[in-house]
Amino acid sequence: MITVTPTIALNDSEVEESFIRAPGPGGQHVNKTESAVQLRFNARKSENLTNAVFLRLKVLAGRRMTQFGVIVITANRFRSQERNRADAVERLVELIRRAAVPPKNRRPTKPTR
Repeated sequence: MITVTPTIALNDSEVEESFIRAPGPGGQHVNKTESAVQLRFNARKSENLTNAVFLRLKVLAGRRMTQFGVIVITANRFRSQERNRADAVERLVELIRRAAVPPKNRRPTKPTR
């Protein structure tokens, strides 16, 4: 169970991880190991997200969300698979946390004299 906010928690089965080879320099070791993590989360079919949160998440995710509502996050900052996995989950949680906060309603006011 991944806790996002006190009211939103994601099941581990909703988050799918696959491991890919990390791009960039790294010598002979980089060609043999799959240290980068590609995390997929189907936000459209998630039961824990309300429609309002999903719509805000769609705007915040931008190109990271596919047309089917799947968020794809690729993490390859670190050399180890575990740290990249934790980084990807942390980025997903932060994205959903930002989408869970409703925007403030603007009260129209009159300008001062």
